[in-house]
Amino acid sequence: MSGHSKWNNIKRKKEKTDGARAKVFTKIGREISVAVKEGGADPASNGKLAALISKAKANNVPNDNIQRIIKRAEGGDKTEYEAMTYEGYGPGGIAVMVDTLTDNRNRTAANMRHYFDKFGGNLGQMGCVGFLFSQKGVIVVDLEDKDPDVLMMDALDAGADDFDAGEEAAEVTTTPDAFAAVCDALKAKGYEFISADVAQVPSTTTALTDPDQMANMAKLLDALEDDDDVQDVWHNLENEDELGR
Repeated sequence: MSGHSKWNNIKRKKEKTDGARAKVFTKIGREISVAVKEGGADPASNGKLAALISKAKANNVPNDNIQRIIKRAEGGDKTEYEAMTYEGYGPGGIAVMVDTLTDNRNRTAANMRHYFDKFGGNLGQMGCVGFLFSQKGVIVVDLEDKDPDVLMMDALDAGADDFDAGEEAAEVTTTPDAFAAVCDALKAKGYEFISADVAQVPSTTTALTDPDQMANMAKLLDALEDDDDVQDVWHNLENEDELGR
């Protein structure tokens, strides 16, 4: 996993997700809607939809909500979203990738440029940092009352590629194609997820030590995550748990 795991950050991430549940539901719902329009409403033949359903369930989106979103998209919801990924550098040269779904490309591009400029970074061209990341399924499993060795065997048997355990949680990584199947297999065995997503995982990480850069990085991440058009934010900051967010 080479520096990707941030065990000190797991509790904060879970609390933040719980506290912003409505926004999380909305963003995942938007992704599901786009996936249905692109590939159909059957997750058996639409791998992207299957992965998003697994992500939704991991974030405690009720199944009724998921099915309602699928039916609405299948029935001809007229809202058209365009997927755009923005790449740039945050304070101190931290690589940042931002996945968006937008119905107004000009608005979103202007907002992205504003956030990066305001908080000491700069928005770059497509591909400027993408080579530093690879797409992987990442499932963080709560280890309370669970044996990590048993979890490791269950995960690998289900098709996982890698496993990394801390004291309170374990991180299971998969290929994007295997993500939904591994999620379903672990859920069926009673494991609880802290988070699950097909993520952009950095190959190398960079630490910030300057207090001003750390403060600005925290503000940049908050601004990006709060934007309604932003679906996910990925970065290669090593010491995110020290940002105080």
